[in-house]
Amino acid sequence: MSMQAQKKSITTTEILRKKNKEKITMLTAYDALFSKIFDGEVDMLLVGDSLNMSFFGESDTLSATLEQMIYHTRAVCNGAKTSLVVCDMPFGSTISPQIALESAMRIFKETKAQAVKIEGGAEIKDTIKLLVQNGIAVVGHIGLKPQLVRLEGGYKVKGKQERELESLLQDAKALESAGVFCFVLEGVCAEVAKQISQSVQIPVIGIGSGASVDGQVLVWSDAFGFFEEFKPKFVRHYLQGAKMVREAMQAYIKDVKNGEFPSASESY
Repeated sequence: MSMQAQKKSITTTEILRKKNKEKITMLTAYDALFSKIFDGEVDMLLVGDSLNMSFFGESDTLSATLEQMIYHTRAVCNGAKTSLVVCDMPFGSTISPQIALESAMRIFKETKAQAVKIEGGAEIKDTIKLLVQNGIAVVGHIGLKPQLVRLEGGYKVKGKQERELESLLQDAKALESAGVFCFVLEGVCAEVAKQISQSVQIPVIGIGSGASVDGQVLVWSDAFGFFEEFKPKFVRHYLQGAKMVREAMQAYIKDVKNGEFPSASESY
């Protein structure tokens, strides 16, 4: 039976309880159409600022605005009634604790998102504490941080050096003590990711960080084969989506050209 038969929405408490008990699943979603398909199947839906790349066609996430994130989160919440919806806080919306609080308050007031996600480690613990104290559930994000792509000169795997392990462990502990209920760990060597997951009592959601964490997240257009420019090492294609849509489109074009569509039964 499909999980969509369940009416009760997944809560942050339920996500916390899955630590060391059940792997957590998460996909991105940017609209009501796909969030309705994914709803109740995956535990969490992330309205990622990745939409700036996969949905809008930009080369990175940095130009995504708070207004765009709110718009897409509202759409996702219209389609999702069971999965826990998380809204990414875009670049520039968390530059001070007060600005982050104002941004998160807007997200909570203008959408039905149950949590926000913030990139950063120990350096933003005060921001996270302020949000949590004001009733905002927070998902953390450490390791490879896409919003720092220009600063770091590209997307670089973390945890290859001993000092990076210590820094990541400090970040993980800081996020936990600040009050996040889980965090995304991106682009971290698998053995290091395992140590990080074992060092905290909250779930760690991996992307490109091996299997020894508490769950996984993928961008939906990567997982289902709609993004064709390149395939990251950590992505598995569960569908050849672009190929299938292209073939269906070509069949539609052929039927129109040949006068086979619409048929009599498809006409008024």
